Amino acid sequence: MFPPLNEQLDLIRRGVSEIIPEEVLVKKIEKSLQTKRPLNVKLGCDPSRPDLHLGHSVVLRKLRQFQDLGHQAILIVGDFTGMIGDPSGRSKTRPPLTLEETRKNGQTYFEQATKILSTKKIQMLYNSEWLSKMSFADVIMLGSRYTVARMLERDDFEKRYEAGEPISIHEMMYPLAQAMDSVAINADVELGGTDQKFNLLVGRDIQREYGLEPQVAITMPILVGTDGVDKMSKSLDNYIGISESPRQIYGKTLSIPDNLIYDYFVLATSVPLDELAKVKGRLDDKMSNPRDVKRELARTLVALYHDEDAARGAEEEFDRVFVKKDLPDEIPECSITLDDDGVNIVRLLTETKLVGSNGEGRRMIEQGGVTVDGQRISDYNALVQIREGVIVKVGKRRFLRVIRAQASTH
Repeated sequence: MFPPLNEQLDLIRRGVSEIIPEEVLVKKIEKSLQTKRPLNVKLGCDPSRPDLHLGHSVVLRKLRQFQDLGHQAILIVGDFTGMIGDPSGRSKTRPPLTLEETRKNGQTYFEQATKILSTKKIQMLYNSEWLSKMSFADVIMLGSRYTVARMLERDDFEKRYEAGEPISIHEMMYPLAQAMDSVAINADVELGGTDQKFNLLVGRDIQREYGLEPQVAITMPILVGTDGVDKMSKSLDNYIGISESPRQIYGKTLSIPDNLIYDYFVLATSVPLDELAKVKGRLDDKMSNPRDVKRELARTLVALYHDEDAARGAEEEFDRVFVKKDLPDEIPECSITLDDDGVNIVRLLTETKLVGSNGEGRRMIEQGGVTVDGQRISDYNALVQIREGVIVKVGKRRFLRVIRAQASTH
């Protein structure tokens, strides 16, 4: 049922930041092998961010590896804790969500997460099932099991305290509430990003307080975004969404810096360990072109979230559009009503939603990133004459065929 201990450890160690403590994990796996009982492996889902990208996939892939080893995956949707708001990495209090919002986001999260996770050996639970039943006396008792001094050791709390930034009492309850999730399901292992280390360790302490064997905390690195600077984030527009089209996944992957190629292979794919060694060898070989390895990464990621045919198609389309400078096979169309004397280029970009604002439109024009039928537009005050089926391109990957609806009359 379960692979041997060393085989399990080799896969579990892949790409991790820390296993706390590893010797306890070894004992838990040995006991699991003896009793033929799978480990309960917990992952908490933040219902405030339902749209998943490769950054989220890092810890989900680790959970999938535990599934592949025969263990029980337990997704805890923080519908109750979402009403508190996780303060991890926060310089100020996060606005809470309603229970209805957290439930809706949690379902969206689960639907996307199962693109990575097996639907076998998985449970999805809402932590309101146990947290909402706690009385005020229960909460006071829970609070008595942890000290303010220990809570202020948390990095983000410590920084805010020293800077004189407010810290609400309810934020200090978040790690304790997350710890109660581990108590409720008797977690053997809890997974999280390195920014979750404090919360995971609190879980160990609170489980011990409730007479349970403490969980093992496994932290995963935070994936750097396509800009090569900051953590992957939708708000920074440096993300690769797992629900995006093959063309978008392929093109965005090719935009990452070369120094991130290996990290993406390790953290965001399921490429076997022996293949990873070959990838590293090719990247270390000065005679090898990193772009070839990056193209392989892009195909691998498209195939993970679509299929092999989609990966080949995305690569062929990329070569046609960006190497041979042809147009993509499918270009969305937009019908717009225009005056006879043309339309201001910025208005055209905003009304067709090629850009999100006038400011973005002007910025793209100033950077030379806007063409109309292949002609670069350099003046954001320019009037553009629209003929039937003109192709407008913004940046490297945004194309639109504009159809003139009718001329307005005065």
